[in-house]
Amino acid sequence: MSKQPHQSVIYWLLSGCFLTYLMVLVGCITRLTHSGLSITDWSVMGSLPPLSETSWNDHFGKYKLSPEFSIINNQMTLDEFKNIFWWEWIHRMIGRTIGLVFISGFFFFLKKGVFDRKMLFKCLVLFSVGALQGLVGWWMVKSGLTKNPAVSHFRLATHLITAFTAFAFTFWFALDWIFPHSNFSCKDENSKLKKPLLLFFGLLIFQTVYGAFVAGLKAGKFYPTWPKMGNEWFPTDTILSGDSIWFNFLSNGAGVQFVHRTFAWVVVGMVLWLWIRANKLKLSNSMNKGITMLIYLTTLQIFLGIFTLIYQVPVILGVLHQTTAFILFGTALFLLYHATSKNLNTSKSPI
Repeated sequence: MSKQPHQSVIYWLLSGCFLTYLMVLVGCITRLTHSGLSITDWSVMGSLPPLSETSWNDHFGKYKLSPEFSIINNQMTLDEFKNIFWWEWIHRMIGRTIGLVFISGFFFFLKKGVFDRKMLFKCLVLFSVGALQGLVGWWMVKSGLTKNPAVSHFRLATHLITAFTAFAFTFWFALDWIFPHSNFSCKDENSKLKKPLLLFFGLLIFQTVYGAFVAGLKAGKFYPTWPKMGNEWFPTDTILSGDSIWFNFLSNGAGVQFVHRTFAWVVVGMVLWLWIRANKLKLSNSMNKGITMLIYLTTLQIFLGIFTLIYQVPVILGVLHQTTAFILFGTALFLLYHATSKNLNTSKSPI
């Protein structure tokens, strides 16, 4: 394989990153518009959308057999059904598009002889994670097609984290192609942030999981107030209303909201610590820019979180909040790559 990165491979991998973000974005809209249970069957290859009134009535008929229709939406009209159907259909089609882009790009570059054995293994990882994401998505939807017309918040969190994992592997492999050389300045200084960044990354994942719990339990609407939860900092009557500590902080909406809104300040504290540490080191230009972006994104995310809560999770704020979380995750990966990689060149990017 050439020492210089193949720009087409970089664009291919970055297009996968963008499509993954797009899928997360539309998934967020699907959830906020209560569209996720509108399609009650699943196909690996997907299907055409309804193209006739007969086809629409057939899909609507299947939806009428679901618990969501019988318990919540039994007054829904066909036109109203069409509105929720399209978001879920688009969400699924983006997933299939990701698969098509990956497979077609893989065979194209394989034929060109661009990949070595190491990259072939990486492609196998990407394919496995992508397939897992699709299966987890259906596993999540299936949980809302039984007696309770709501998906499990644990399955929702798993679905979100597998999407983030797919993005993480794709983005990391793209960075390997963007920065292919081994000689770079500031290597030792960058590596001094390795442990703090690993800790921050772990905290960020924890906060993301709890964000999914909040979404799945609709816990953002329990206490639409800030800085207190209602009139108290810790309303014990609701947070501790369950039979066990595990239920209270994993499945009780009030307890889950408390963890998510409180732990946000732990993340803020970690970002401030990273910023202080970074100012004492002679980091590479890329690392300095990444730390600066981390500060801005975390500040924005806090404000978005507060306003999303106060206004009881309107679609636009919910989407912006999740988008910022996604970009924050990508920035953390970028910094972690620079702090840990032994195969890095901090000179001008080839793209």
